[in-house]
Amino acid sequence: MVSTIRADNPLLQFEGYLNRKETDQKIIRNVFAEGDSCFVSGDLLHWDRLGYVYFKDRTGDTFRWKGENVSTTEVEAILHPTDGVADATVYGVAVPGNEGRAGMAAVVRTEGDERSENAFLDSLAERLINSLPSYAVPRFIRLCPHVDKTGTYKLVKTNLQRLGYSGQADGHRLFVLSSKLRSYEPLDDEAIRLVDGARHPSL
Repeated sequence: MVSTIRADNPLLQFEGYLNRKETDQKIIRNVFAEGDSCFVSGDLLHWDRLGYVYFKDRTGDTFRWKGENVSTTEVEAILHPTDGVADATVYGVAVPGNEGRAGMAAVVRTEGDERSENAFLDSLAERLINSLPSYAVPRFIRLCPHVDKTGTYKLVKTNLQRLGYSGQADGHRLFVLSSKLRSYEPLDDEAIRLVDGARHPSL
């Protein structure tokens, strides 16, 4: 969905985000007339023959894995109500020797959750595996102290995507899906070596 931007109309103004680069990525020019500009919302809508408009998905918020399209919004909808999850965002990361991108979820735990890390990951894996088709279950989990947000409180995943599945950041802990344990285990040096060599059993 796109909307014309007009500085002389308060309802059609677009003040942008805190990050100038992200603002520029949302604006396209010379769409309907020379010199005009439009805001690209990223929302994919369906307009039926009766004139009703329905929200379908977010463009750019999908990735392919194992020949299937994975909707990040679908996975996030499973994560957000999960006990112990304060914030979560999902994205795809490139993995050597595999077409498409493997799912990764950056998760912020709820303050005051007294469960051990293993117990939390076990319950998280159980919910994801039981609620999603196998190809949509995130192969990697990144536990973070926080996730950056835009001025409109949307989670920013671009910096996380740049880190990939093994990039380190302060306070981050990385895990990989264990198909044998049906849970997540630490992404240690040996696991990274297997992933890098396209030999990890979860991929």
